[in-house]
Amino acid sequence: MDLLQLTSILIVLAGLFGAVNYLFLKLPSSIGILVVSLIASLCIIGLDLIIPAFTIDDEVRSIVGGIAFSDALLEGMLGLLLFAGALHVKLADLHEQWRLVALMATIGVGLSTLVVGSVFSWLTGMPILIALVFGALISPTDPVAVLGVLREAALPKTLETKIAGESLFNDGVGYVVFLVLVGIAFPHGDDHGGGLSGAANLFFQEAVGGAVLGITLGWITFRLMRRIDDYSLEVLLTLGLAFGGYQLAVWLQVSAPIMAVCAGLLIGDVGAAKGMSDETRKYVDAFWKLIDEILNAVLFLLIGIEVFAVTFTLDIALAGVAAIALALFARLIAVAVPVLILRPFRTFSPGVIPIMTWGGLKGGISVALALSLPEGEWKPLILALTYIVVIFSIVIQGLTVARLANRLGREPDLV
Repeated sequence: MDLLQLTSILIVLAGLFGAVNYLFLKLPSSIGILVVSLIASLCIIGLDLIIPAFTIDDEVRSIVGGIAFSDALLEGMLGLLLFAGALHVKLADLHEQWRLVALMATIGVGLSTLVVGSVFSWLTGMPILIALVFGALISPTDPVAVLGVLREAALPKTLETKIAGESLFNDGVGYVVFLVLVGIAFPHGDDHGGGLSGAANLFFQEAVGGAVLGITLGWITFRLMRRIDDYSLEVLLTLGLAFGGYQLAVWLQVSAPIMAVCAGLLIGDVGAAKGMSDETRKYVDAFWKLIDEILNAVLFLLIGIEVFAVTFTLDIALAGVAAIALALFARLIAVAVPVLILRPFRTFSPGVIPIMTWGGLKGGISVALALSLPEGEWKPLILALTYIVVIFSIVIQGLTVARLANRLGREPDLV
């Protein structure tokens, strides 16, 4: 099955499952598509267990195996999704929260990785470096999942900025940490060499290089758009920035996610205010909102059908429950420590820590990173537990975070 056929099937299924959700389940669109696709996948697996002659399961498993979910997300969809998400976060709002966002995207990710890795190694006997890799891929919140839920949750503006800004940046930082740890834990796989010194150099190259490239390309695009007053061409320029910038970052071996976020923030704020007419701004916003919605629908569909790539047993299911608790505990530490560091210098509502803990959703990026690991003894377990944590996070946490916010901090507005 070629790329066009696979794309056609995914778009058709996303539309059909979206319609089923709209007519019957009435859940938020992205979560609803995930739930419907997961139910459909489980029904197929169940029929295969009940009826031995049932062969659709093998065919679907073969198709899912050919999708290359990790490559499709990390090298294709992610750049567009991050750019679209950053496009609607204003720098002025982010500036007010930058200290907390910066601490959570750095210290928070590091602490969470360390907690998950050390406890997971102790529980399972997994080598500590491999356990830290699991910690790195499960620690960052997924901006795609987070922003998809925020659109429907109507959270207070300051809290929304904290969660959205942190998820956009900790995703890029977490991806770099993941690459560094994979290079150390799997020296015969993606070997970056150089020990701790090489790891530090790689982190600096990826993170800082990605930010510099994103700001540079975003500024060049902004200056070009200032000289043009043609909304269709300007939309095309933003699309070229997202596509071309992401691929250039990959080629230069700097962080493509951080590049996409920085470029999107610059175009969405400075570019929209000083480089676009009102008509262009309207079309750019509408275009990227539509791209965001369509890609989110396809991505959440893919997460649902990726259950065919995961091996489950009773022991893995029990370990999955422990992994959910561990991921939430690590997230609590990742939120609480930065808040406590900043508490002497500013006031926080008591609701910030529990809401940001529960609102730190995991998503497709964690699954993609788990799938990208080199084959080995521990990969099936890491993939299964990652999938369980992601499904719980999106469905359970995603459907209840707005209710939690209403109970803990709606009035007065969180600061």
